[in-house]
Amino acid sequence: MLKYMADNNSMVGGESLIRKINDQVILVQVLVAVFLCINFLLITTFFMKDFFYTTTRYIFFANTLLSDCLILIVTNLLLNLSYFRVTMQMWLCLIMFTVSSLYNFVTPVTLTAMTLERYVAICMPLRHGELCSTRSSLHCILIIHGLSSVPCIVVLLVFFASVTHSFYKQYRVCSVEMFILHSWQRHLRSAISQFYFLIMCIIIVFSYVKIMKVAKAASGENKKSTWKGLRTVILHAFQLLLCLIQLWCPFIENAILQIDFMLYVNVRYFNYIMFSLAPRCLSPLIYGLRDEKFFLALKNYALCGFVKNKSLDVFHLTN
Repeated sequence: MLKYMADNNSMVGGESLIRKINDQVILVQVLVAVFLCINFLLITTFFMKDFFYTTTRYIFFANTLLSDCLILIVTNLLLNLSYFRVTMQMWLCLIMFTVSSLYNFVTPVTLTAMTLERYVAICMPLRHGELCSTRSSLHCILIIHGLSSVPCIVVLLVFFASVTHSFYKQYRVCSVEMFILHSWQRHLRSAISQFYFLIMCIIIVFSYVKIMKVAKAASGENKKSTWKGLRTVILHAFQLLLCLIQLWCPFIENAILQIDFMLYVNVRYFNYIMFSLAPRCLSPLIYGLRDEKFFLALKNYALCGFVKNKSLDVFHLTN
């Protein structure tokens, strides 16, 4: 560790930058801790009332929260282990890579499914109850995990066919790039990510256009509800964009690593905050604060039921 820090010091030429990097580490830990606490509170609220875990959009919301918690824990651990140059056996690194790779895709795919749910609710209201039942929501979550596992499976199949059993007992600093053994494998992984990006963008744009048409034709309360659904789709699109940019970050970081190590460290922390933490703090905003029913339940449970109001009483009577 001392040798590693000394090398860093010699590379940047001063102690102030070392302290700055440590400040970055502390900042990331604080942000991760805050987001995890908020997500755990939201997950607890979700399971407190049966209305939430029998409604499709809240089921998808809970799926994103669980996915975000897992990816934050695993990626933050990997980031710290990489920063402090802590080695581990490759079989353990393989498990962590599998989880991070899978849930990197689960969140954007779930966001796409949530956008489709809003499209069905607004543009096909008569079929919403049939298409978005609790059973179909659970089936959809299985499909989401199946689709999200495809990029990881492609990488791992090539990896398993290329290494010997002794490789899994080696101690190394864990990183995603260790499982990319061939240049064509990197191109294939990039092509799959871009294909997912294209399909998700098409779905988002299609849903936006259709909801926009309904919003213009609606009137009164329907118009208000439709425009709220349209704003939700826009937020999903922005959140999805940040998540999809994250899929390209390993390629950018690997290229920068070949140029300058300290620039690589700074870019990696910037990417983690902007494209991993930021989109995952939007989920609580979209459904934790903007959704009236969930916000009322969250406020009630956060205050341990000491504060109640008429809106909350109406919510309990109508659901």
